[in-house]
Amino acid sequence: MQPDLQAMLADLRALAETESPSTDMAAVNRVMDLVESWALDLGATTHALPGGTRQFSFGVDPDAPAGERPVLILTHADTVWPHGTLAEMPLRVEGDRLYGPGTYDMKAGIVGAFHALRALKSQGPWPRGGVQVLLTPDEEIGSHSSRGQIEAAARKARAVLVVEPPVADTHALKVGRKGVGDFRLAFHGVASHAGNKPEEGASAITEAARAVLAVQALARPEAGTTVSVGLIRGGSATNVVPAECVLEVDVRVSTLAEGERVDAAIRALTPSDPRVRLEVTGGLNRPPFERSSQTEQLFAQAQAIARELGFEIGGEVVGGGSDGNFTAPLTPTLDGLGAPGDGAHAAHEHVRLDRWPDHVRLLTRLLQEV
Repeated sequence: MQPDLQAMLADLRALAETESPSTDMAAVNRVMDLVESWALDLGATTHALPGGTRQFSFGVDPDAPAGERPVLILTHADTVWPHGTLAEMPLRVEGDRLYGPGTYDMKAGIVGAFHALRALKSQGPWPRGGVQVLLTPDEEIGSHSSRGQIEAAARKARAVLVVEPPVADTHALKVGRKGVGDFRLAFHGVASHAGNKPEEGASAITEAARAVLAVQALARPEAGTTVSVGLIRGGSATNVVPAECVLEVDVRVSTLAEGERVDAAIRALTPSDPRVRLEVTGGLNRPPFERSSQTEQLFAQAQAIARELGFEIGGEVVGGGSDGNFTAPLTPTLDGLGAPGDGAHAAHEHVRLDRWPDHVRLLTRLLQEV
């Protein structure tokens, strides 16, 4: 069954023209309300879960045995774009591309998932075990309110399909993702006059500077581990020995063991001046989505289906995280099943209209056959 591209475009415009920055729950809820209306039209059982996540179930028996568990689709309604972005970056079609904020990441993924569900509904009963959709409100800011709901749903599913977009400007799905950590290192020193009594001061900035080198030395690119001190804030005036300095650190790891190594090393840092106190907060927010035999089996199935449909897909491990990082350690997970395109979080964000229908057909078949 060939997806109706014009109907998909109309639905995407409706979602993308409803701005939904992560920090505005009322705005995110407006997107969720629209998607829930689509779910209800398909006969879904819907639930509002603690933390703001919505759950839509299609033909799911909550008491079914393990072999009859549903397939779980993961989606998120929030975007990185603030209110007013549409005024500067209005939706526009140029050739085979639809440009606009939130289109590629990931409102087109939501639309594609529901067009796949509509195709399934038109063909008869729901697939074995049914399908469950989680629509979360805070993926772009770490999924702090939704992580528990995601993991609980994954434990009750037989497979997880994440409709984040494929690898930029390709047909490639995501068969692994690095784990993501965010650390905050706050140095508390002693202020004094930099000219009259510098010896009475204990410089937080000096200790932070030493820590920058120590932290970045923890990187192991050959093992897929990167460490970046991305922000430094400190000091109050040039003639004051600085009492405060803060480092914000981004960590990416390919394995949980690497995440544990870096975490332990950062927490073990000790200032050389005993008058300076170091406070470390944060940690590994998303565990690594490690490439596994179960993921390989799902990918091989998707690859075979794509070939039957007349196109080729690849499989890549990427550095960015998604909610699939939470499910991969629990349940077979395949990511990147949204709409092809490019420009996530960038001014050229867009969806490839010529490739999108093929990926909706692929998702439909996966829901039938996984």
